[in-house]
Amino acid sequence: MKQIVAVVFGLGLLCNALLFVPQAIAVWRKKSDEGISLITFGGFSILQIVAIVHGVYEHDLALILGMAASLLSCGTVTLLTLFYRSRRLRRERAQTV
Repeated sequence: MKQIVAVVFGLGLLCNALLFVPQAIAVWRKKSDEGISLITFGGFSILQIVAIVHGVYEHDLALILGMAASLLSCGTVTLLTLFYRSRRLRRERAQTV
């Protein structure tokens, strides 16, 4: 039973990581940060880092790998949002000068 729960947990973590991929693709295609909450995705990224550290302390490879995959996909959304937001803000400042 413990092994079954571990497998389901690992699959859940993989699904969690995959849930961020459509958002990353949408931001990339639109080349815009419009509609993206930086607080939400930044917060998710921080929580994933904390979970990875916890996994290291607990020697939980499934947690480490699952959260690393989530951090990769969610972190991509976060970084793309930061990039497009800073670009948009620079463009808006240039137009007001």
